[in-house]
Amino acid sequence: MNAATHLLEVDEVSKYFGNVIALKDVSAYVNGGEVLCILGDNGAGKSTLIKILSGVHAPDEGRVLVEGAAMTFHSPRETRALGISTVYQDLAVVPLMSIWRNFFLGAEPSRGVGPLRRFDINFAKRASREHMLKMGIDIRDPDQPVGTLSGGERQAVAIARAVYFGARVLILDEPTSALGVKAAGVVLRNILAARNHGVAVVFITHNPHHAFPVGDRFVILNRGRMLGSYAKHEVDQEQLVRLMAGGQELTELQHELAGFTAGSDEP
Repeated sequence: MNAATHLLEVDEVSKYFGNVIALKDVSAYVNGGEVLCILGDNGAGKSTLIKILSGVHAPDEGRVLVEGAAMTFHSPRETRALGISTVYQDLAVVPLMSIWRNFFLGAEPSRGVGPLRRFDINFAKRASREHMLKMGIDIRDPDQPVGTLSGGERQAVAIARAVYFGARVLILDEPTSALGVKAAGVVLRNILAARNHGVAVVFITHNPHHAFPVGDRFVILNRGRMLGSYAKHEVDQEQLVRLMAGGQELTELQHELAGFTAGSDEP
């Protein structure tokens, strides 16, 4: 990869569904050991962008590039083969299964040959625990059902699993949505752990308070269009909030709420 080439990049990507403009001329990139935050409210186009990056949709205009080469994906299997792993909000975990079974679900390690080949349970338990510990996740018991974990811990299992199986790019779809402060903190620490392992992380969120502490760059979407792209030194958290809220609209809302706080009937 030369200086002008990025690990994963979208270049002026657009997507239409009939007369609806889902995305229009969106450009962004991420490299290994970085966190790119894609921010926007509901309807901003975040889900469509995820689906383009993960191979579910093809863009109608623009290009998706991997290490500088323009790619056309026909399925998520093709993106996974290139090391692009997506963790969706539903996580694709089986709540009644243990942590180690979920960790190796669909890629079970085996020992022996022929009719004596069997699931290597001891390796699966040891490897899942050791790798999660490397990511800063100290699980109490690998036999514990995933359904008994907190939301943040379940996200941690999914993130650690993707890194273990060689994800070069990790796309996270609203991983802190509907989580409490403590659980969200677990997820944010694991985003940084993945970044420190050299993984390129694309963090999709509507929460600038979660994005700013971990992000290296920020792309703001509004109704499918880019409001801006900023490196961390170019923007602060308050500016991110205002960009997402529409600036003037947020100021007007603050005045309105101040009026209610003061007890006015006509704020």
